[in-house]
Amino acid sequence: MHKPLWITPQRQLCIASLYQRYIGKAGWKVDLRTGEAYHPELDKLVHSYIMYWVQDDLAGKRYEQRLADRELHRLNERGALRGHFNAISRTIFFDNQPMYELQGLGVSGLTFRPFAKVRIASSLVALHVDITEALRPLSKCKRRKVIRHGKPLPSEILANVSEVCALAVSRYLA
Repeated sequence: MHKPLWITPQRQLCIASLYQRYIGKAGWKVDLRTGEAYHPELDKLVHSYIMYWVQDDLAGKRYEQRLADRELHRLNERGALRGHFNAISRTIFFDNQPMYELQGLGVSGLTFRPFAKVRIASSLVALHVDITEALRPLSKCKRRKVIRHGKPLPSEILANVSEVCALAVSRYLA
């Protein structure tokens, strides 16, 4: 059996002092079923004290909740804290984003050289990066398959292309 939430040591002392005041008074009765002695006035008084303490505890909790709500309102956050785009989540999201996104490969119509279309993260800017040197180890047939038909690049060639694109993006942003 657990103790009610309103019970504190000070409140227990208060109830004990009430019982001490009523011990010598007349009006005590005995419950025939349980055999317990009780005093009707004392029971009403204790019950009113308990109801006051319960209401006081609820008012204190409401006040603490109101203070917590005000503190949360002062933060520069909107919505739930685990929401996707509050200030903290937005910072974490953008920190985990790559600097650029490789959108595709193609051949320039002016120079007839291969290029990569690279979109800079969190912007609408797209760069066209010359990747002739990065694709040089591939045969002419493989280069055409990669560019025209979207076949995947071999991992070492993809690393070279990524390095060239990263260099171009860093030059653009500097």
